[in-house]
Amino acid sequence: MKASPVTISGLRAIAERFDHVLVDQWGTLHEGKAIFPEAYECVTRLREAGKRVLVLSNSGKRANDNEQRLAALGLARDAYDGMLSSGEVAWNGLRARECEPFNELGHTCFLIARGGDRSIVDGVGIGLVEDMRDAEFILLGGLDETASEPEHWRDDLTAAAARRLPMLCANPDLIMFGAGGLMPAPGALAAFYQSLGGIVKFVGKPYAPIFAAALERLGNPKPPRVLVVGDSLDHDIAGGRAAGMLTALIRSGVHRELLAKTVDLPRAIRTMAGSEAHTPHWTIERLTW
Repeated sequence: MKASPVTISGLRAIAERFDHVLVDQWGTLHEGKAIFPEAYECVTRLREAGKRVLVLSNSGKRANDNEQRLAALGLARDAYDGMLSSGEVAWNGLRARECEPFNELGHTCFLIARGGDRSIVDGVGIGLVEDMRDAEFILLGGLDETASEPEHWRDDLTAAAARRLPMLCANPDLIMFGAGGLMPAPGALAAFYQSLGGIVKFVGKPYAPIFAAALERLGNPKPPRVLVVGDSLDHDIAGGRAAGMLTALIRSGVHRELLAKTVDLPRAIRTMAGSEAHTPHWTIERLTW
């Protein structure tokens, strides 16, 4: 029988189980307007309790950009211990070129990013091209809402797949919050490219490199003493469990519509997870102390 997640009202109930917390950003700390008041209090209480709090985000933007966003939304940089984004991990990998998949990529790319942001390639020696046909690889860092539907990219990506043009996806999220509600995220476009026969390499949750980078940032603590808190079974929970960490699912995030009307929450989450590897240890309505 699959283990069921334990429902808790706040992280205080399990505080003795962990020393460090990896907190997701979108859906956990905020939804683009302001830091949730209970989340702000929770981060404050965690640090007062001696826990280190690292924000771990699948944002394709660099860490500094995300820190500025959090500050503008009400969470100052000194309120937590650090920010690690998939965009930052990708930037470091592209700069160093020491390991897969970064050392396998060329030096000219077609960049797909939100709002024309180019920080993910600043100072890494990569040339940007305007035509996908001139690129040695595609770098997918973000998506504008007007271009988020995969069908928007079908013709270009079909041609790219035929050329075996590799894609590096620096934001594996499948769904993101937009002005009109939930919409396809970069991970969905990457999956669409795979369905066309394209080759995709991912950076971010649930993939191992971002969790390894987080442990290094924290001073290499033992994974079982690290708690991952986020709203995605496929990214936060699966990635945390694969890294040997503790996990807590936020129910008010991306899965909220599916969980809102259920009577048996543990059973519903277990069914949605589909396997032990995607099942959280605990579940909580919001990030609350």
